Amino acid sequence: MSRREAREAAFAFLYQLNFRNEPVSEQKEMYLQLHPLEEGDLPYFDEITSGVFEKKDELDNEYSKYLKDWKLSRLPKVDVILMRIAVYEMLHVEDIPVSVSINEAVVLAKRYSSEESKSYINAVLGKIGNDLEK
Repeated sequence: MSRREAREAAFAFLYQLNFRNEPVSEQKEMYLQLHPLEEGDLPYFDEITSGVFEKKDELDNEYSKYLKDWKLSRLPKVDVILMRIAVYEMLHVEDIPVSVSINEAVVLAKRYSSEESKSYINAVLGKIGNDLEK
């Protein structure tokens, strides 16, 4: 498995959290039983899932500043999770270039969201990336 696959698994797990009531640790255990990851991919999966879950308010505040004509409450859950993951990586994972985080979010948006979502996710994350480089 690769980081891309671990990221996609993290996305699926974080999405699942919106619909289940069990404690996060129990849900993670169940998820990994149904969707086992290779041993080498577990640390990255854990970093992304734990980091995004713990910092979701910080992450939402960061990208919501760049939402033009959109309100956070109106965004599809899929798009919210994709942007949270990308922004988490941009702010907290030093060995991943900003451009890779943006590209990976767009790739997942193509697979799981709409054409419109792909475009505004790319635009929002691109603005964040530009500001981070300044």
